[in-house]
Amino acid sequence: MVIALDYDNTYTADPLLCDGFIVVSQARGHSVMVATMRSQSEGKIVEVDLLGKVDDIIFTDRKAKRPYLKKSGIFPDVWIDDIPEFISTDAV
Repeated sequence: MVIALDYDNTYTADPLLCDGFIVVSQARGHSVMVATMRSQSEGKIVEVDLLGKVDDIIFTDRKAKRPYLKKSGIFPDVWIDDIPEFISTDAV
């Protein structure tokens, strides 16, 4: 299973819970990625927090996450996001 985890107000809301979830998910053979609407230039803290913990970090630069990942051939089975609209809708 591929799991897409949002960063702002999702991972950051409870990093210890999310870290445990990531470890257990990966131990069970699942892939966990972070999909954030931040741009790469805003991503330093995301990389500091998560590089080496997750399988991938994707910065969509305010673009809707599902279509952005789809263009890269990535199809998450599960989305964990505090603003689910941003999975399908660009930020304004």
